[in-house]
Formats: sequence, structure tokens, C-alpha cells
Amino acid sequence: MNPETSLVIFQGKNVRRIWHNDEWWFSVIDIVAILTDSSIPKRYWSDLKVKLLEEGFEPYDKIVQLKLPAEDGKLRETDCANTKNMFRIIQSIPSQKAEPFKLWLAKVGYERIQEIENPELAQKRMKEIYKAKGYSEDWIEKRARGIAIRDELTAEWENREIKTEREYAILTAEISKATFGLTPSEYKELKGLERENLRDHMTDLELIFSMLGEAATTEITKNKNTQGFGEGKKAAQEGGAVAGRARKDLEDKSGRKVVSSENYLAQAESVKKLEKKKSTQNS
Repeated sequence: MNPETSLVIFQGKNVRRIWHNDEWWFSVIDIVAILTDSSIPKRYWSDLKVKLLEEGFEPYDKIVQLKLPAEDGKLRETDCANTKNMFRIIQSIPSQKAEPFKLWLAKVGYERIQEIENPELAQKRMKEIYKAKGYSEDWIEKRARGIAIRDELTAEWENREIKTEREYAILTAEISKATFGLTPSEYKELKGLERENLRDHMTDLELIFSMLGEAATTEITKNKNTQGFGEGKKAAQEGGAVAGRARKDLEDKSGRKVVSSENYLAQAESVKKLEKKKSTQNS
């Protein structure tokens, strides 16, 4: 749940968006695909830009290319429009979905403004989403706390000249490796995940040790006043090691491994099968 980049859902379809220049910018291709049901939305958008130009709308002045996650998980330059210009583009697309989409777009565009004014709303909405997916209250509380701890760590990194996504990814991998013995990519492979968010598929204990590793890294970073990527990497390794030792100690005492191949997808599927079985038996 990155606060700067996220997906929103319209009638079961994903729309990528990013917070840029104090407002939401939406992937034009995603919206074109939803409204037109086109098998080649990029071609439709290319033709539509010509039409918009003829109508007096300057798409090359209104559209900004911003990096959004592509299907392969990599960040790629994507045509994006803010809410105002997205409304104008929608007007030129003949679609029965246009009006409900406008209402939806106005709502999701405004929600971020509300969340800036009242951050508790963002937490509340996030919890509602997880609850709707079937996560337990206890798990949701841990996930929310983990996000807050992560935000505190990335704020420290940014203040200490660690700013790029690549640097964040490397340091995060160092913490994970020292905590669990696995990098995030290795962890996702263990759990059978592809594009899914790893932490959304962690058990309670995995979330707890993730929090410990990042909280310890934040504390070490502050107390040692680390500066730059090199020192930040050492602090990440040390913070992860704190959590790693605690994990191993628990495993020794409990006789059970913390690192697990369990994931929410499998759990949700098991619940569905159980409910279907009960329904069949009752009928």
C-alpha cells in the first residue's frame, strides 16, 4: 500500500494512479481500456489523441508521462492525466460506462484530499479494504502498524540522502535477508507469489519480525546519525540482524519455523472450498 502509488478499482478493473504535484494522476490507457473494452487500448488512445487535437484539446500539453508499475512489475513511463483532464478525455469516448465512471473518478480523486486533511481516513479505508478481503482484525492491526513503521523508516532514509526507489529496494532486501534469511524476491518465490504484495501474504509472526527489523533499523539509523547509502546499508544489515536473532531464538524455543510458505491466496481458496463443501452438505 504505497501512499504515493496505488491501484483503485472500478467495476472489478484496475486503474493505476500516482500522487503527483499535489493531486492524483491516472493511467489514461487503463481508463481507455475500461470504457472502450478495446483489445488494443494503446491504439485506441493513439487515435483518440488525434481526435482530441482536432477538437481543440492539446493532449501533449495536458498529458504527463509518469512511472507506473507495468504487468511485469517494472516501473515504466505511462501517459497520465489529472482528474480535470481525465474528464475531458472521457467526454470524447462514446461509452455507456462514461457517466458512472465520472462519478467514480470524482470520488477517488477527492478521497486523497480528504486523507491529507485527515490521515485517519486513509487508515480507516485501508482497514475496510483488508476486512472486505477476509483478513482478521488482529492481522489488519499488525499490517497497519507495519505500514506506519515502514513510513517512519523511509522518512529517515529520505532525510539522510537515501532517496531513489532502487536504494530503498536494496536496503529493504538487506533488512529482509538479515531478518528471515531471504530477500523479498526469494520470499515471494517461497510463497508462490508473482506481482502480489509480499506483506499482504505474511503470517502474524512474519509481520511482527518485519516490523522489528525495520524499527530496529530506524533506531540504529537515528542513534548513529547515519548518512548516505553506504552507512544506511550497514544500519539496515544491523537492524535486520536484531530481528534475525530474535526470530532464531523463538524458533529454538518453540520448535517451529517462523518463515512460512503460507499465503493469503491459498488460505482464501481453502476457506472458499470449505464454505462450498458446507453449502453442498446443507443442501
